[in-house]
Amino acid sequence: MQAERFKFKYENDKKYIYDTNRKKYVVLTAEEWIRQHVLYHFMHVLHYPAAVISVEKQIKVGSRNRRYDIVVYKNSIPWLIVECKSEKEVLNDKVLSQLLAYNSTLDVAYLTITNGTQIMTYEIAAQTWKNEFPCYA
Repeated sequence: MQAERFKFKYENDKKYIYDTNRKKYVVLTAEEWIRQHVLYHFMHVLHYPAAVISVEKQIKVGSRNRRYDIVVYKNSIPWLIVECKSEKEVLNDKVLSQLLAYNSTLDVAYLTITNGTQIMTYEIAAQTWKNEFPCYA
């Protein structure tokens, strides 16, 4: 993805990126950069409707409040959870455990972890892993 596809601003020595989904500028961290690329890919390449994508919302997991990265809804039901990590982070069991904890509350059809260079999606019904995002049809 090219940087021209995103809007940036600087404030108090911090760089911000405009999140079109949340309709606000957010601090540009390594993880946020990946999240913004995933959102762009969903809406402009895979044609997921923007209205079905939820970003960084708080949910209750057991007795703890947690914040997921991206949840995509289908027919008003959570369908896909995406956990974004920075490019330097390895996608390992710890990351998968975090995603599974979110899914204990959301109960989706697809689980995805990505660090921008690697995408791992698990389709629960088929019990299979793929190295791509699911199609939204």
